Amino acid sequence: MTAPTAPDRLLSVLAAFDHEHPALCLTDISRRAGLSLTTAHRLVGALTEWGALERDESGVYHVGLRLWELAALAPRGLALRQIALPYLEDLYEATHENVQLAVRDGRDVVYTEWLSGRSAVGVHIRVGARWPLHATGVGLALLAHGDPVFQKEYCEGDLASFTPYTITEPERLRRVLADVRRSGVAVSDRQVTEDALSVAAPVRGADGTVTVAVSIVVPHADAQVPVLGPAVRVAARGISRALGWQP
Repeated sequence: MTAPTAPDRLLSVLAAFDHEHPALCLTDISRRAGLSLTTAHRLVGALTEWGALERDESGVYHVGLRLWELAALAPRGLALRQIALPYLEDLYEATHENVQLAVRDGRDVVYTEWLSGRSAVGVHIRVGARWPLHATGVGLALLAHGDPVFQKEYCEGDLASFTPYTITEPERLRRVLADVRRSGVAVSDRQVTEDALSVAAPVRGADGTVTVAVSIVVPHADAQVPVLGPAVRVAARGISRALGWQP
């Protein structure tokens, strides 16, 4: 096995932080990164000096603003959010339900924006959260319009289950993806939580490829897919045009 390089070790320190562990002491960073305390101390010091990490008065470390500044330059991050936000706000005003924007990263969907209604159904989503593609509406929309080779590999891989309704059979997933391509809308029914249903639509970039997806999440008991589908498609089409897509 190849020994970790210096960049590997630096990245392992940053990867020690996640939504469940946003603040860590040096010992925790060392343990989660798989590094000796001495090595972790040296790397954390360098990252703190550069601004990638910040240390509070209690000695606990947090992700620093320097990383946020860099992340804002990502074309699928803040720039995308600024383009899409007016259309997401229109969708929210029309429904007063949870509205989400997401992109694909490997086998996961990553949420880049989320507008939440005060009385909307509770969801396990936040900006930056990840979920497997097959379990969410936005993920199904992205997967259905993705590279066929990747689709095949994904369907044949491990399909994690979160509720009794999560799609875990490869053949069923293939049928669902085919339905998404035919209808232009992806529906994820109680796959993540048993009280929520998501309706999503693909967003196309300037070259016509599907790079983003937008969705609305509503209580399963009140879901009216024939009504929600067109609203989500209108929002997705508006974002697509803003990104330069010409039908």
